[in-house]
Amino acid sequence: MDPTLAALLDGIGPRLRRIRQERGQTLEALAAVTGLSISTLSRLESGRRRPTLDLLIPLAQTHRMALDHLIGAPPTGDPRAHLTPHRHDQRTGNPSVVVPLTTYPHRLQVFKQILGPSPAPTRLVTHPGHAWFYVLAGDVRLLLGDRELLLQPGDTADFDSAEPHWFGAAGERAAEVLHLYGPHGDRPATTSTS
Repeated sequence: MDPTLAALLDGIGPRLRRIRQERGQTLEALAAVTGLSISTLSRLESGRRRPTLDLLIPLAQTHRMALDHLIGAPPTGDPRAHLTPHRHDQRTGNPSVVVPLTTYPHRLQVFKQILGPSPAPTRLVTHPGHAWFYVLAGDVRLLLGDRELLLQPGDTADFDSAEPHWFGAAGERAAEVLHLYGPHGDRPATTSTS
């Protein structure tokens, strides 16, 4: 067997263990969600069982990770991202250009959003999930329930998108935000290194 392939296969078990532990899951909890037995998961993590697609796919789905990220596969092909910006629907009262930075389905989505000047909305929107954004440039007006906030470069907003909300450029100049949206209530996590 090719030494590079052997090293990749040998590293999958410890990687699976690290992912599970970083997410605070026990083998029992992971077994209950994936339908795989505790002994199978334990043998995968210890390297006593070779990973196969029928074992890795439920783990990738549970962890909401692309299979290549789950196993730590080396990158292939052209590493450049080919971003496809698109205009946000003008009927929402929030003209913008959205540049998707991730394309993983049913997972935390990341995109850059350029918010054009827009009037106050006639109604706030709600939808399932969790939103977080960081203001890169310009000023952003955020309406969240009955509160109105003015955010400037370096400011962040973090809220449950089931709460009525709207955000757009404040004033006549465009604003730019780095936006994360979790359709299942996923949120960006912070880790203390001290």
